[in-house]
Amino acid sequence: MFKHFERKKISHRKQKSLQELLAVCQKSADFLSFQASDQSPFSVHYINSLVEDHHVHDEILPYLKKNDQMTIADLQQVIPIEDAQIIHHVPDIEQDIMSGHIIIQIKDDDRVLSLPAALHEKRSLEVPETEFTVVGPQEAFIESIDVNLNLIRKRLAIPELVIDEFKVGRLSRNRLAILSIDGITDPQLLQTLTQRIRDADYDEVVDTSQMALLITDYPHSFFPQLLETSRPDRVASGLAEGKVAFTMDGSPQTYLAPANFLEYFSSPDDHYMMWPIGLALRLIRIVALLFSVHATAFYVAVTSYHHELVPDELLDTLVATRIEVPYPPIVEVLLLEVTVELLREAGARLPNRIGQTIGIVGGIVIGTAVVEASLASSVLLIIIGITALASFTAPIYQMGNTIRLIRFPFLVFAQWLGLFGVAVCSLFFLNHLFKLTSLGHPYLAPIYPLRIRDLRDTLIKLPTRQQQLRPKVLRPLQRKRFDPKPRKKTSKDIEE
Repeated sequence: MFKHFERKKISHRKQKSLQELLAVCQKSADFLSFQASDQSPFSVHYINSLVEDHHVHDEILPYLKKNDQMTIADLQQVIPIEDAQIIHHVPDIEQDIMSGHIIIQIKDDDRVLSLPAALHEKRSLEVPETEFTVVGPQEAFIESIDVNLNLIRKRLAIPELVIDEFKVGRLSRNRLAILSIDGITDPQLLQTLTQRIRDADYDEVVDTSQMALLITDYPHSFFPQLLETSRPDRVASGLAEGKVAFTMDGSPQTYLAPANFLEYFSSPDDHYMMWPIGLALRLIRIVALLFSVHATAFYVAVTSYHHELVPDELLDTLVATRIEVPYPPIVEVLLLEVTVELLREAGARLPNRIGQTIGIVGGIVIGTAVVEASLASSVLLIIIGITALASFTAPIYQMGNTIRLIRFPFLVFAQWLGLFGVAVCSLFFLNHLFKLTSLGHPYLAPIYPLRIRDLRDTLIKLPTRQQQLRPKVLRPLQRKRFDPKPRKKTSKDIEE
């Protein structure tokens, strides 16, 4: 049974009688309402586009035509459909009709029999597009909440995995499920997420990303504060750490909370390979973030204010490439940055094959033409290309968008104050990160506040044998994940 979160102050819909409800539904062409036979007291009502037709013809009508003296209670026992319920509250009847139930009404009885017969159309499981990994599971969530919960249940086959379902949206009334592990997840964390979803007031919630925007701590921030993922293994791993998750019917994305900044540079690949390789790749992503954000701003600052910082051997090359460019470096950089963003957006909105062609051919043709026309220097073109590649190293798509966006404030400060402006802008964003929270938990944890032991799988990646404790910042009820045991020395198989 779902928990309805429509608040009293917004429940402005007038209570209808059953006949008024049926009259409203009959205005729609796909709503079917008929009697089982000419003399039958039973009326059948359902929305044809939401119901499996064979339930009506094979499992309902034959029983209604056999005996027209049966009561609603008799029908409940006779019709071979599970979870048949007798209800009489009109809001419940309305909800069942909109959910794909068949309603059987009898004359002179204010009760109806509700039979679940929803039509479930879903696509097959596919490889995760935005979080592709070379090793590890190759399954991604789809738009069916039941399938998504099944994928998580398969990875956490324990009775302690608790799923609470709600209806969200005054008009959409979509199913939303909150997942947690009893005995591990902090009850205060679960209560915070539940309360925020309960307080979210919106008429149409069709995707988890909308709900994430409604419940986030700082909705005006550049940085995502809830971890979006389409991978069941990532959700299972987060739940095992003591996080909470929520997913919604009709959305292929699931959100984990709370999230910290460093998690956006952690890929599931890191846990499926040797720890030195996982550590190196994670550090490469963090360095790529810093380079992508600061590279073009440093170019503007150095070429505009700090020529003395450029080595003499490189200065001649830099001057030669810019000598015919007719405008200042900031205009040159903005021209190429906007061009790259246009190519990226065009490639993302077109079909895959065409989008890849547009991105590659467009980048080569436009880049070559811009340099030959002396609209930008070849050095800057190289920097722009590397920064674009660096922004793609973020495993989470949302953080990639953030990196693309925050480059522009750095450019403005670099043009205004040079390298001092870059430092000021960096301090501004760092101060903003210190203030951010995710469901009340520090966004920069475990760096701030510092938790040395929690760094083992955030900033760095240590062997799995050394990660026996769950993150302290999550306040899990059960901190220890496993008992570290010393490795036993085995005798050699071959005698020397």
